[in-house]
Amino acid sequence: MVFFCQNNQWAISEPVEKQTRIPLFQRAAGFGFPGVRVDGNDILATYAVTQHCLDEARGGNGPLLVEAYTYRMGAHTTADDPTKYRVSAEVEEWKFRDPILRLKTYLAHEGMADEAFFAGVDEEADQFAAELREGCITMATMPGETMWDHIYAEDHPVMEAERAAYLAYKASFEEAN
Repeated sequence: MVFFCQNNQWAISEPVEKQTRIPLFQRAAGFGFPGVRVDGNDILATYAVTQHCLDEARGGNGPLLVEAYTYRMGAHTTADDPTKYRVSAEVEEWKFRDPILRLKTYLAHEGMADEAFFAGVDEEADQFAAELREGCITMATMPGETMWDHIYAEDHPVMEAERAAYLAYKASFEEAN
C-alpha cells in the first residue's frame, strides 16, 4: 500500500504547522513504515518517487507514505477568504513554482516540445474538460441505497442495518404521499 498525501500546507484557514508538530511524512514512522517528502510541484520528481514507492510496495516491502509538499493557491471553498490568514508575498512566491509552468519550461529548454506541441496539449485539455463537464452534468443520479455497495468484500451487519434504516426512512416519504 502506498499512501499519497498532497500537503497544500493549509487545513482550511490554519497552517498545517498548527495541526501537527512534525512534517506529515514523518508520521509514517509512528505506524512502523517509512515516509518520504517530495516537491509536489516538481512533476518529474513526484513521478519518480511515487514510482519507486509503488515498486517497493509491489515487491512486498510493506507500506510507504509519500507526502507531496505543495501549496494551495486559491481559496479552500467559495466561503473562504485566504487574504485574511496569509500574505500576498507568499502566494506570489509560490506562483513561480507552478508545476505546469515548470514542466513546460523544462520541455521547451530541453528541446522536447515547441509552441505547436503546447497548443495541441491545450486544445486536447480543453476538449477533455468539456467532455468531462458534460459527462458530470448528464450523469444519471444513482439511487441512495447504492452508497453501501462495494464497501466491503462481504456483507457487513452494521452496513446492512444502515441500509435498512435508510430504506425505511425513504419509504416513510412514499407512504406519506
